[in-house]
Amino acid sequence: MKGRTGPLHWTRRATTIGVVASAASVAIGIAGAFDSRPALLAIVMVWAVPATLDIATRALAPFEERQAKNFVDAATKRLRRVEPRVVAITGSYGKTSTKNHLADLLSGDASVVASPRSYNNRAGLSRAINENLADGTQVFIAEMGTYGPGEIAALCSWCTPEISVVTAIGPVHLERMKSLDIIESAKFEITKLASTVVVNVDDERLSLWVGRLRDEGKRVLSASRDSAADVRVTPMGDTWQIEIDNQIVGEALVVVGVEASNLACALAVGVALGRTPHELVAACSNVRPVDNRLNVATAPSGVVVIDDTFNANPASATRALSALAALNLSGRRVVVTPGMVELGGEQYRENAVLAQSVSAMDAELVTVARTNAKALADGYRAKTRLFDNRNEAVAWVRSSLVAGDGVLYLNDLPDHYP
Repeated sequence: MKGRTGPLHWTRRATTIGVVASAASVAIGIAGAFDSRPALLAIVMVWAVPATLDIATRALAPFEERQAKNFVDAATKRLRRVEPRVVAITGSYGKTSTKNHLADLLSGDASVVASPRSYNNRAGLSRAINENLADGTQVFIAEMGTYGPGEIAALCSWCTPEISVVTAIGPVHLERMKSLDIIESAKFEITKLASTVVVNVDDERLSLWVGRLRDEGKRVLSASRDSAADVRVTPMGDTWQIEIDNQIVGEALVVVGVEASNLACALAVGVALGRTPHELVAACSNVRPVDNRLNVATAPSGVVVIDDTFNANPASATRALSALAALNLSGRRVVVTPGMVELGGEQYRENAVLAQSVSAMDAELVTVARTNAKALADGYRAKTRLFDNRNEAVAWVRSSLVAGDGVLYLNDLPDHYP
């Protein structure tokens, strides 16, 4: 209840559900008090907790829907009054980074508001609009997430984008959505009402969208780091070479922790908004990495630390391991991770593959908690260190690694994972 990664916040909704579910549990207890088998009563009360919570949540759904509608209605009115150009961004991964990079690119010459952190569902998006969208805002950047078909379409029905961006299709939330085809269909919803669509064609599935969308009459801007595209950002050592419409328009210094394809998507939105190539290249100096996403720093001890603890997935894990391998180190390489979650039936295999990759680069594997411990141990095929929580793993790193060593912290899980 206290929590290790942060205190438990009893929101209004959580409090309401807790009260209703507790009342239901008390009712079960009162009914069972007249039974002569107290052990059976205890078993029934414990067994019924998940069902009781589910019933309470469903019973309160109409009330919660009315509450949410009030916030959405207020947000819709504010959007209509302020009339910003709306950019909607989705993707299995990369959407928060692309959103922040776009805000960095536009911040110098426009009044821009972006939905904060990962506020990407109906409640978060309406709150972001109601609290942050001031009169005179020229561009509103809305991150949109989904756990299933229909959710993004519902968001777009009242927060209607002029420009939509899709960064990637991958096995994120696969546990809920069951297949990549369903994930792709859910993400495609963001294109329906937009007049312009930006797609990352480095993604194999998204590359097939270009012709389809153009056949629908959309203006499509393709973005890439290593494929032919309308906007291309190619890493060239310490610089990015930036191409727009097959013309090299300039170079910018590489910012460690910024993925070139995400930056390319943000630059493509800048093109769609009417920014000139010169303005966009100059604005690249404003781009910063996003917290907990491939942030690289050197600790006072001399150990190089890569912080990639935000919501790892197979693609981002591969990039993080590549970043660790690319470090100029004289000593040990260590990966600290609880593994990846929400991958459904693929979770064991993906975590075993991750551990195999760690072993292949001759890095040490430190496993946090037990959620994926077996898969990681099976994939690594050598002795791994296992700690109950990240704090213990960090303490071991600080006591064991020295200058010239490097450590990658890959993903972090909330307290309810074992």
